[in-house]
Amino acid sequence: MSSNRQAAAASPWRAPILFAVLALLFVLEGTVRNGMFSGSWNTSLAILNMGLISAITALGVNMQWGYAGLFNAGVVGFLALGGLAPVLVSLPPVEGAWAAGGPRLILALLVGLGTLALAKIAYTRTGRAWTVALVLLAGFVAYRWLFDPAVTAIEANNSARAGNIGGLGLPILLSWIVGGAFAAAAAWAVGKVALGLRSDYLAIATLGIGEIIVAVLRNENWLARGVMNVTSIPRPVPYEIDLQQNPAFVDFAASWGFDAAEASGIWVKLCYMSLFLVVLLAIILLAELALKSPWGRMMRAIRDNETAAEAMGKDVTARHLQIFILGSAVIGVAGAMMITLDGLMAPNSYNPLRYTFLIWVMVVVGGSGNNWGAVLGAVLIWFLWIKAEVWGPNLIGALVGPLPDGDVKSHLLNSAAHMRFIAMGLVLLLVLRFAPRGLVPER
Repeated sequence: MSSNRQAAAASPWRAPILFAVLALLFVLEGTVRNGMFSGSWNTSLAILNMGLISAITALGVNMQWGYAGLFNAGVVGFLALGGLAPVLVSLPPVEGAWAAGGPRLILALLVGLGTLALAKIAYTRTGRAWTVALVLLAGFVAYRWLFDPAVTAIEANNSARAGNIGGLGLPILLSWIVGGAFAAAAAWAVGKVALGLRSDYLAIATLGIGEIIVAVLRNENWLARGVMNVTSIPRPVPYEIDLQQNPAFVDFAASWGFDAAEASGIWVKLCYMSLFLVVLLAIILLAELALKSPWGRMMRAIRDNETAAEAMGKDVTARHLQIFILGSAVIGVAGAMMITLDGLMAPNSYNPLRYTFLIWVMVVVGGSGNNWGAVLGAVLIWFLWIKAEVWGPNLIGALVGPLPDGDVKSHLLNSAAHMRFIAMGLVLLLVLRFAPRGLVPER
């Protein structure tokens, strides 16, 4: 039995067959209309686009876990940091915001960073805790003295329509790179503290920093309007209404048998899909080259036996920090792409169940340590996550149909909305039982 499973895992046809089955699901979603599929290409492409973003996120987690065995329990925080980039980079500047408190805000942030640097220098030169505490206390007082009035002034500036610092008006694609840089900077800060200690410290640190980042986005209105959300984020593709008003596009859509409204939605989603595929394939190419290089073999050797790697002279902590930063940067890029696709920054939408647990399910189901497995698992799990919301109630309705009306039948029908959680748990259990290394395991 074990040898059969190993032979199947080594089959070169396994991944192509699974990807072909996945492609068939999307074709059925776009062409067949029944109780299982919508028969809409708009729906099919919308699921695919979010699946591609999830695949990029899963690649970042796979780099950390599959390459180095680092458990990141705060994926949602790094996604949220990446999502902040389009707001700060690509939105037009808010009139009067910088004049109201911008310079003082920048000075406050510089004082905060300077305080941390001075605290480290004080500890290095004196080694006395009270000296460090005194530096931190003085720096904190100076920071709040500068920061609080600046925030109050910015949030009071045109508060009904803005109340935030605004952006720089730069191209939206640039914000994807900045989103990766934001997440990488946070990863460096977390890694410098937690890496080198026991592995559970990293999980605790990332879990905490993830929730802290989301809480800051929800409560700091000057940054991204908090729970009031930010809308009208620029997009790198045409707007549907512009396409519908273009006579050439209307004629083109009619030649394919589509009305302008449906065709415009499909065209925009195809444009997004093309951009996402370029980013995804570029990351996979770089990840595969790195994995097959001496650096990649070293990372897997550290993952499999840290003690032996240290005995061979490898700096395990430095390498862990390196891969943790790289993986987090990829997650940050995915976060910026997601906000660009939605056109909306809503901090309340960052749910750890969706943006941490589900990403981990994608990596485990696809096959940790295998980049193509992570992509397969991400797109497949996202498709099932979306369709379970439709399939679950239909299944429950069919099962309880013969039952007489009453409390039991009513309870089951009302609980059908939670079927997607049961479905994800069932998929995870089945994969762990019959393919513990994932659908496309690491070689």
